[in-house]
Amino acid sequence: MMNSEDLQTAKYLSKANIKSIAPSVFAEKPSSEVSKHYTHIPTERVIDDMEVLGWKPIEAKEVKARKNSTKGFQKHLLVFRNEDVVINGEDGDTVFPQILMTNSHDGKNAFTFQAGLYRLICSNGLVIADQQFEDVKMRHMGYSFEDLQDLIKDMVEKLPLTVESMNKMKATEMEQEAIIKFAKDALLTRFTKPEMNRIQINLDEFVKPVRKEDAGSDLWSVFNVVQEKLITGDFDYRSAGKARKAREIKNFKQDMKINKELFNVALEYAS
Repeated sequence: MMNSEDLQTAKYLSKANIKSIAPSVFAEKPSSEVSKHYTHIPTERVIDDMEVLGWKPIEAKEVKARKNSTKGFQKHLLVFRNEDVVINGEDGDTVFPQILMTNSHDGKNAFTFQAGLYRLICSNGLVIADQQFEDVKMRHMGYSFEDLQDLIKDMVEKLPLTVESMNKMKATEMEQEAIIKFAKDALLTRFTKPEMNRIQINLDEFVKPVRKEDAGSDLWSVFNVVQEKLITGDFDYRSAGKARKAREIKNFKQDMKINKELFNVALEYAS
């Protein structure tokens, strides 16, 4: 877990860094299984175009290839940040908007962009998924810098809506009963209902803040405590009479799914 100073001095990823983490980003040609009509747009080109727009990569991941024919062409994720785009809360909670982009070179995915937030106070990532921040897709065919520029401009212009959602959560005070109910709903973003019926979790312990900065009964504080525990696996549960430790979510597709669903759950509780 990075502290505030680490985050402020964190360096952007070089292409060499990205290549060591997610080599599929730099595929120079598509998988042999794609259609003859497939247009190959290297993800590296998007990295270069995003940099021109002021957005640089800070994180990269790729999924494991399920078969040899897709190895090196599989789905990958890049997270971009612009140091000139920052949300400074009145309470000192600093948030960096991010743009998450996924792509693959096996013909199965278009470029997909999502807005995200990164809290300086506790370094947990958050994908925004209210109605204004749905996935935005760009087909490889006809890709242009101008279209990318328009897409990113539109995302940035909608950031005030993100601030509005944050402020609503901060203004929503919760009684312990509501906090526990929120925790139960939040756990359903990670576990199915049948799984929840088979396991026992100490919910009072689950909603307890790890750091003093996250202490509080407002929805924003509770949300961030729960979000971090769901993703990092920082909680225990019992299943079939045995004590178990939750695992960390490392698959970026599952990470993004949980974050999106959890944010929508939180919006339902916002006054």
